[in-house]
Amino acid sequence: MFRSARSMLRRPAEVCAVRSLPHARMAACPSINHGARALSTTATSLRRPNPSSNPLTIRLNSFSAVPRRTFALTSRMASTRTESDAFGELQVPSDKYWGAQTERSLENFKINQPQDRMPPPIVRAFGILKGAAAKVNVKYGLDPKIGDAIQQAAEEVASLKLVDHFPLVVWQTGSGTQSNMNANEVISNRAIEILGGTMGSKKPVHPNDHVNMSASSNDTFPTVMHIAAVLDFEESLLPAIRTLRDALKAKADQFEKIIKIGRTHLQDATPLTLGQEFSGYVQQLDFGIERVQSSLPRLKMLAQGGTAVGTGINTFKGFAEDVAAEVSKATGHDFVTAPNKFEALAAHDAVVEASGQLNTLAVSLFKIAQDIRFLGSGPRCGLGELKLPENEPGSSIMPGKVNPTQCESLTMVCAQVFGNHTAVTFAGSQGNFELNVFKPVMIRNLLHSSRLLADGMKSFEKNLVEGLEADEKRITALLNESLMLVTCLNPVIGYDLASKTAKNAHKKGITLKQSAMELKVISEEDFDKYVRPELMINPAEKK
Repeated sequence: MFRSARSMLRRPAEVCAVRSLPHARMAACPSINHGARALSTTATSLRRPNPSSNPLTIRLNSFSAVPRRTFALTSRMASTRTESDAFGELQVPSDKYWGAQTERSLENFKINQPQDRMPPPIVRAFGILKGAAAKVNVKYGLDPKIGDAIQQAAEEVASLKLVDHFPLVVWQTGSGTQSNMNANEVISNRAIEILGGTMGSKKPVHPNDHVNMSASSNDTFPTVMHIAAVLDFEESLLPAIRTLRDALKAKADQFEKIIKIGRTHLQDATPLTLGQEFSGYVQQLDFGIERVQSSLPRLKMLAQGGTAVGTGINTFKGFAEDVAAEVSKATGHDFVTAPNKFEALAAHDAVVEASGQLNTLAVSLFKIAQDIRFLGSGPRCGLGELKLPENEPGSSIMPGKVNPTQCESLTMVCAQVFGNHTAVTFAGSQGNFELNVFKPVMIRNLLHSSRLLADGMKSFEKNLVEGLEADEKRITALLNESLMLVTCLNPVIGYDLASKTAKNAHKKGITLKQSAMELKVISEEDFDKYVRPELMINPAEKK
């Protein structure tokens, strides 16, 4: 089908491809390359060598983080080029590497563009996978020259130098076919350019026959999903959890000797140390690290080699294993081929599992942030046991007010992760027969959750935990006012008398000791002997 489409391609006489750096592709008329009509450009040392007899030069904007060129163009400079697919010809912007199918998708899926573009980690993963596949395909008959050009172009995609050439949104076909073709077209046109051909000609590098060789969108996109998730977890999420965990551990150590009143059901309970309370947060994050890590082995199983429905049609024996090995070399992580390609295409339980682990991590973080927010409430009329860093004014009407903004930010992040997981859960259930058709939204939400949590934890650690302090005077005052210290009298006078002592103290507004003396349930000497908070924070020694 695609070969017949290539034969329909017409190249208008006034349009030709200009070869230059990735982010600014222009098309020039042949006549412009003559004498006085030549393009006016400023050369720099960053110019890419061009096989054309009349190479263009570029100028980088020094203020831009991403290299972009400015051109002095004649009025005859064309703004589009003609590309074609199975549905016919259409015009594609000359400054972009994508082709007809990407352009058609842009027109057909105008849904929250550009905000919901496919995440950069997916673009990166496409580059990694396409480069690995090209290297393997050379072993199975792909022209080495074409294979090398594809690998070079794919490397540029993986480095995100060409991320501006991936405009498609998540809301597309459920298999991710449009994004796969976006990658095929970009890599094809860049490889054509490398080899000195004309962009849009599909010669000598065809997006389907060469870049997509031995592959289908149905196995490519699931593979990209897993590569992107693993890299994001390993490079961003897990380091962020560890950093916050270590910061909380430092606070647990700092607070280990500060005895405070505990609270259950939002009511006074028996004492513990502030360090013990924070040690619970540390353990939550230790488990969080373990949970995320536990999802990685299944995410490292790649669907590539299953092609259309899992049978591996149009591949060769050993292809799937070789691709997984090349991806491992490129990333430094141990990817393997999925043991069952039918499961790998039709179900994405590994993604649902990973999202569930992030959901659980978000539950932990919500609890931690919520506790710290309440313990820092005040400054005069709240609990006030913690002093939170004052980072910015909190109110536009109440002067001097400072709010627990980092806690609020992180809890909102957690709420979004809860929602993301709900969508991933439903999307994961939509594996109809041989193919799940909710792939893009699943990986978008997983990566969104990962990035939100990573950034949220970094901000929370840097802007709150690092500067967190205990108000020991306030903590001691609240501890001494608590009636729950009476619990240590249970073994001495019994539960009933201890309860009577506490209720009498509460009713009359007196201290526990005053109540005990009034009721004559224990001597003053014994009261002082047994009612000691420092004896209530650990199990008693065995007699």
